[in-house]
Amino acid sequence: GLVSYWTAYLKANYPAEYMAALLTSVRDDKDKSAVYLNECRRLGIKVLPPDVNESEANFTPVGTDIRFGLSAIRNVGHNVVAAVVAARSEQGRFTDLGDFLTKVSALVCNKRVIESLAKAGAFDSLGHRRRALVAVHEHAVDTYVDIKRNEAIGQDSLFDAFDGGDSDDGFFGGVQVAVPDHLDEWDKQTLLGFEREMLGLYVSDHPLLGLEQALSANSDCTVGRLLTDEEREDNSSVTVAGLVTALQPKRTRKGDSWAIVTVEDLEGAVHVNVFPPLYQQTAGLLVEDEVVVVRGRIRRRDDVPELQAGEIRVLDLSRSGVVPVVITMSAARCTAPTVDQLKEVLATHPGGAEVHLRLEGRATSTLMRLDDGLRVAPTSALMADLKALLGPRCVGG
Repeated sequence: GLVSYWTAYLKANYPAEYMAALLTSVRDDKDKSAVYLNECRRLGIKVLPPDVNESEANFTPVGTDIRFGLSAIRNVGHNVVAAVVAARSEQGRFTDLGDFLTKVSALVCNKRVIESLAKAGAFDSLGHRRRALVAVHEHAVDTYVDIKRNEAIGQDSLFDAFDGGDSDDGFFGGVQVAVPDHLDEWDKQTLLGFEREMLGLYVSDHPLLGLEQALSANSDCTVGRLLTDEEREDNSSVTVAGLVTALQPKRTRKGDSWAIVTVEDLEGAVHVNVFPPLYQQTAGLLVEDEVVVVRGRIRRRDDVPELQAGEIRVLDLSRSGVVPVVITMSAARCTAPTVDQLKEVLATHPGGAEVHLRLEGRATSTLMRLDDGLRVAPTSALMADLKALLGPRCVGG
């Protein structure tokens, strides 16, 4: 019909605008949001973390990309979002944390809010590491509140409290807070973990990107399809593969242990009930960040599908026969130091999968198979190390 035509037209001609509107329409449904985020990846649309200098309340197109909205961040309410956007509109972009605290209203200057913004990546454009901001945010807020309180009773001026406080010297504008430059950024796994905690989703990257073929080969259904396919009947059997992201230990009335495990793939997350005695057999496998294969039967609770596990195993990514790991990098970047670093990364994840290197030139693309001595286990840890070295798009697409 006409609606289908216009939907297809908008998706084809204004993909970022169309997907931003779609993501906004399901912003309170994390399962549907995950499905649409994966569709953005498939379409080549980059979904960027929230940013105090760019984000509005909802998802917004930024050129060919989409920017996450501030209202999606945990502990950041609509009043806080409105105050941030108003301060930016009236006083200009924020240059550092001190400038941010100076410009926004007291409503925003809450330790939990500032910590949540930092962990979600919303301060990345200010040029500070997330870990460093989390380390100093309490002292920064305390100092700011003290200055504001003194200013309110006429004892101090926010701008006279210190001698300028140049941010390049480790100070935040009028609020003097030393930035711990010696602190390295969190590792990729920790960064993504906090991002997911604050946003409910993996946004800038996903631990499973690069493992799509292995997941597909060991499952007959994605989690996203399981959650949205209303025709699947209760008690029908299904096999999914994904990452363990949460575990809630439980006990039966008899005192036997069981658990509700959250398993997540690139399209969504599903609760898996692991009852005794299967839990006794598999408890050692059910740890966060483990990639598992679950065969079970569908049960619906309040119309939401869950799985009752019948079999659980760790996805063996180290065995031979796994699809090759394909690493993409520009030919210009293929220097001796980079190659040496790449070899070091591969050597720390030995396994049975071949490694193919795709070198992209201006007009040509060359694919080569690396030596068998550099075969790897294509785990999420390897993918994180490769992305840290070569960038988020070197694997998984």
